Amino acid sequence: MISDNAPPLFQLADNDFQVFQLPEQFSISLIELDTRWKNLQRQTHPDQFVRQDTASQRLAMQWTVRINEAYQRLKDPLKRAAYLCELRGVPIDAENNTAMPADFLMQQMQWREDLDDASHVEAIEQLHTQVMQSRTLLLNDCAQDLDQHNRPQSAVQHVRTLMFLDRFIQDIEKRIDAMT
Repeated sequence: MISDNAPPLFQLADNDFQVFQLPEQFSISLIELDTRWKNLQRQTHPDQFVRQDTASQRLAMQWTVRINEAYQRLKDPLKRAAYLCELRGVPIDAENNTAMPADFLMQQMQWREDLDDASHVEAIEQLHTQVMQSRTLLLNDCAQDLDQHNRPQSAVQHVRTLMFLDRFIQDIEKRIDAMT
């Protein structure tokens, strides 16, 4: 536990990996991340500072917010990949750059047609499985690009594709929910 007026284990300006003392890479242990998050929460939670001055309480709140933001970003593989690309100087820029490879656009159109044509839950679940498998392959490609080959430019394209896939997966899941 942090003693009275003791500095935190990190600076508020540290990157998310530094906050959790994890290697700056895509492949991380989510169990280790969860454990470190819980430990940091215990140490910096504002309840630990109720008997301290207002400035210490405000700082504890900032630590807690910073820890939670970093945790949310690192636990989600898509957010983690995008964050790593940005840390390596290659922002995703998804709002301004929506260019996608032609083969992916063709695949996406086919999946959309398959979803529109599906008349029973089993067909939609099968499509869901197929798209999730593609998502897994793209995440593996991100891991290789970011951890093994240091190719953030290539990882950015995978992240953009994953963003499209995640929206489509949500559409599939809504359709399944509506049919069940």
